[in-house]
Amino acid sequence: MFKQNINIVGIPSLNDILEEMSNILSFKTTNFNNIDDFLNLVDVEGKNKSNIHLITPLINKDFFIKKKFLNKKNIFFFCQKNIQVDIDRDYNILRYPMEIHVLIEKINIQLIKNKYNFQSNLKVKNYFIDLNSRTISNNNNTLKLTEREIDIIFFLNENKDPQKINDLQSKVWGYSSDLETHTVETHIYRLRKKIYDYFKDKKFIISTDKGYFIE
Repeated sequence: MFKQNINIVGIPSLNDILEEMSNILSFKTTNFNNIDDFLNLVDVEGKNKSNIHLITPLINKDFFIKKKFLNKKNIFFFCQKNIQVDIDRDYNILRYPMEIHVLIEKINIQLIKNKYNFQSNLKVKNYFIDLNSRTISNNNNTLKLTEREIDIIFFLNENKDPQKINDLQSKVWGYSSDLETHTVETHIYRLRKKIYDYFKDKKFIISTDKGYFIE
């Protein structure tokens, strides 16, 4: 089975860890110690934009001049908690230290999104989700979604078994000690209510004792 590639720039230890786990991962990794080698490889015309890039912003400050050539949605910057990095808010900032399983889930969610990047619509049950406009539609009715709501739908749609709050907390949000469990519950409640209010669908996301799922 073909594995998508993850480019790791300036974090060789992370590449080593992921390579040791390669037999259980849905992706492979390529390591770059030098930012210029990485930038020379990336096709600035966008042919490689399905790749995900994990980059430490401390590797070379010149990168922030060159960053315009890369696809923002597929870049995850690593930054120490005590260092303030001035990066465009469209980029994904990951604070470390971070548990490796949390990072892998973040990568997997992005890979799921990339799988449908060149399709205008993703079908979920009898709905279509437009990734570009962040909308969900059914029978010519269209509802605006947030990026977090789309992440939740993607995750539940890909995982057919019921997912508990803790699973959503760690795998969609990325677990952190300052995230309250009720924050996740509130997002799920609002999303289910949003779908019901607009489409009158009580069973889009099903809630059971075992967790939430999409049939």
